[in-house]
Amino acid sequence: MLSIIQAAGWPIWLLIVCSILALAIILERFISLKTSKVAPPKLLREVLEVSRNGLPNADVIQQLSKNSALGQVLASGLSAAHGARGQHEEVQAAMEASGRQVTQRLEQYLTALGTIASAAPLMGLFGTVVGMIEIFGSQAPGSGGGNPAQLAHGISIALYNTAFGLVVAIPSLIFWRYFRTRVDAYVLTLELAAEELARHLKKLRA
Repeated sequence: MLSIIQAAGWPIWLLIVCSILALAIILERFISLKTSKVAPPKLLREVLEVSRNGLPNADVIQQLSKNSALGQVLASGLSAAHGARGQHEEVQAAMEASGRQVTQRLEQYLTALGTIASAAPLMGLFGTVVGMIEIFGSQAPGSGGGNPAQLAHGISIALYNTAFGLVVAIPSLIFWRYFRTRVDAYVLTLELAAEELARHLKKLRA
């Protein structure tokens, strides 16, 4: 591996840094976007059951907010319903505001991963250009017919950087699209759960 890095020249270090960042983001997103941390399947049903005969107390709401992202959104609605008036519009507004905060947290680092997926091929192309410059430099007039070692080094830089750029970009793009789709599905789940809780609380206060 070290010999490949040496043969690829200095441009490949930019791609190595990008690959490390991409791997770190992918691992972090896999951990942060677990269903149990974002939208536990049974949580909404449990909240509706607990609030069937009345609003839960502040301790229960606080515990719910720490449960997951969905719990935070639902807890904001229950807290708003505890207000002096607790109007339906106020409950919805509170959950929408909380939902925006949660969505921003779910989308964290995805822009960086998408940027790496887009920039890695360009970095590989940059390495290719550097390699081509070395190749043409070895063939310049007055170089004695070309330096075979310099020619081989230029070809190595061009090919290795092109290949490594694609190796970094393709998985980054795949995982970016995967996480993007996963976040969109979570956001839809949060919205539907918030609407159902808002309707439940409206009936409860009717």
